[in-house]
Amino acid sequence: MEIRRNKRPKTGVETKFSLPKFKKYFLKNGSEIYTVKKTDLPIIKITFIINSGSKFDPKNKNGVSNLTGMCIDEGSGKYNALQLADEFDFLGAQFSIQSDSDITVLSLQVLTENFDAAFELLSFVILLPHFNENDFQREKRKVQTRIEQLKDAPDYIANSAFEYFLFGKAHPYAFPVIGISESIKEIEISNLKNFYKGFFKSRNTSIVAVGNFDDNKLLKKVENVFENWDNGEKISTQNLNGNKNKQKIYVVNKQDSVQTEIRLGHNSSKRDELDYFQKHILNLILGGQFSSRLNLNLREKHGYTYGIRSQFNYYKDDAYFSVSTSVSTENTAAAVNEILTELNKIRDGITDEELTFAKSSISRRFPLNFETYSQIASNIASKIIHNLPDDYFQKYLTNILNIKIEEVNSAAFKSIIPESALVVLCGDEKKINEQLSSLNLGDVVSVDYEQIYSE
Repeated sequence: MEIRRNKRPKTGVETKFSLPKFKKYFLKNGSEIYTVKKTDLPIIKITFIINSGSKFDPKNKNGVSNLTGMCIDEGSGKYNALQLADEFDFLGAQFSIQSDSDITVLSLQVLTENFDAAFELLSFVILLPHFNENDFQREKRKVQTRIEQLKDAPDYIANSAFEYFLFGKAHPYAFPVIGISESIKEIEISNLKNFYKGFFKSRNTSIVAVGNFDDNKLLKKVENVFENWDNGEKISTQNLNGNKNKQKIYVVNKQDSVQTEIRLGHNSSKRDELDYFQKHILNLILGGQFSSRLNLNLREKHGYTYGIRSQFNYYKDDAYFSVSTSVSTENTAAAVNEILTELNKIRDGITDEELTFAKSSISRRFPLNFETYSQIASNIASKIIHNLPDDYFQKYLTNILNIKIEEVNSAAFKSIIPESALVVLCGDEKKINEQLSSLNLGDVVSVDYEQIYSE
């Protein structure tokens, strides 16, 4: 039987879905807390979202936020690092800390019967971190080792170089969350302590709780444990000015590589601006699913790649549009040309069939985003970070289904700008440069990844 990937499958009967409802409270210490009842299992997941991402790293100390997150549970309260880990394990608790460009997230998931004991451990981590010098030096070495490993990862090199050239070196989103070799060397434990004191405050924190609990009891528990937490002030949103994009190609040399990592894109409007739903539909059609225009062209028609995707990337204070793929070196220029061709084509408009299929696809996927405790917490966290309305999820599908084709076409014309596309290619410089003259895309700049951040 022949498989025809160029034909979309027929849509079936719509399924009914009940969206989890959240309640929002304000604690006396200034934190806001969102609660969601999920009673099918005796589990509680609680997440602390602290407005303390790498965009707040001190100048020339990129990586402080990430290292603070790594060290904060390396001994807290009455426990050293190993004892603390053993206590969490004994309770069957899943505890994690993650830092990104905008926030630091501390998450705890545990059986309801063990919540009180596990929550006490979490409070030690947040309120009473040791910041021991030996622990700091060990975690610092881990970061340095990881940075060296990433220098051999073409996809990481392409991503980080793209964001650096897109935003410009004065922009906080231009640098990797993990930091860079030169900055990590300069970080001392005092930098972590100062960062912690400046950002780990109750007014700078939002809390999300999902699971099997009584709201009043949970609120009382959180109030009692964190009543004396330094409340400080919520750190305000930054007004950022990045590079104004103009078409330019950067080639990051990866000698003798048989593949080229391609990143192509430009600045875009932020997540909380008015055209999000139109752009979401637009991107799904262009490069956001397997049957997208980009994938049908570069994978199915030309065989240049195993997969290609486009997306609008949203930080709290900035955003950009990008296309990402990996192709064999000899097809680099041809692939870039086809990407630009598709970007220009979609500015001419989409079809009614594409719009109908995109809406159906989004509608069917939407319930899958709220199946697990982590998914529910993550979606509410996104609402908090991007300052979305409290009824955002309730109105989500209505907003999607009410979008008209003219609105998507308008978004395509305004939001996809091929003539301003920044192109970053990571691969064999000599073989790539031989192909680029045929594209006529403006300046081609060869760069050494080791030297990018020192320019």
